[in-house]
Amino acid sequence: MPLSVVQAGRRVRVVAVDAGHGLEGRLAALGLAPGEEIEVLRNGLDGPFLVAVKGSRLALGRGMAQKIRVA
Repeated sequence: MPLSVVQAGRRVRVVAVDAGHGLEGRLAALGLAPGEEIEVLRNGLDGPFLVAVKGSRLALGRGMAQKIRVA
């Protein structure tokens, strides 16, 4: 399922990133690579989409979150 549909407070594991090499590399540099566990901190209609990964908080655009597959 895409990361964009995960409810706040849930922990999930990245399965794949369905993006071009540029975005895939950028997300991997931020810690969003296959196998990494992340926690969704905020997923509301207003405001940024926030996740926690490797002790850092990241704000992602909805388009980016849609391309990250999680389980």
